[in-house]
Amino acid sequence: MSAMEKSWKKKIDTTLFELCLGIFLFGIVCQAVILIFSRNPDYSIGLWIGTVLGITSAIHMWWSLNRGLDMAEKDAVKALGTQSLVRNFVFIAVVVLLAISGFADPICAFLGYMGMKVSAYMQPFIHRISSKVFGMQ
Repeated sequence: MSAMEKSWKKKIDTTLFELCLGIFLFGIVCQAVILIFSRNPDYSIGLWIGTVLGITSAIHMWWSLNRGLDMAEKDAVKALGTQSLVRNFVFIAVVVLLAISGFADPICAFLGYMGMKVSAYMQPFIHRISSKVFGMQ
């Protein structure tokens, strides 16, 4: 592996770490709001199920993209589309199971999952935090 490839993979790993950190921090903020307005544990359980699902989806997305970059264009498009469908199916299946079982709040699970979107928008801020706290470049 060349020095450029090692540098690129390190950058991807740093970006993935920052995305996961942002999802987790969003979960903490949402948990604080839930605790202020409600003591219902179903909301908290749903939130953290969604947060874990968001982190898992981010890791799966990184893995899929990393694999897809080593494929021919036609094969990569097909593989990435399939992996995207797998992520969406798993998310929908979990939310439906939560709604049917009543184990946790599916709307809060959706909120936790959306931490992935919030984290992506907050990436510059999260990068500054991780640079100072963890010494990452």
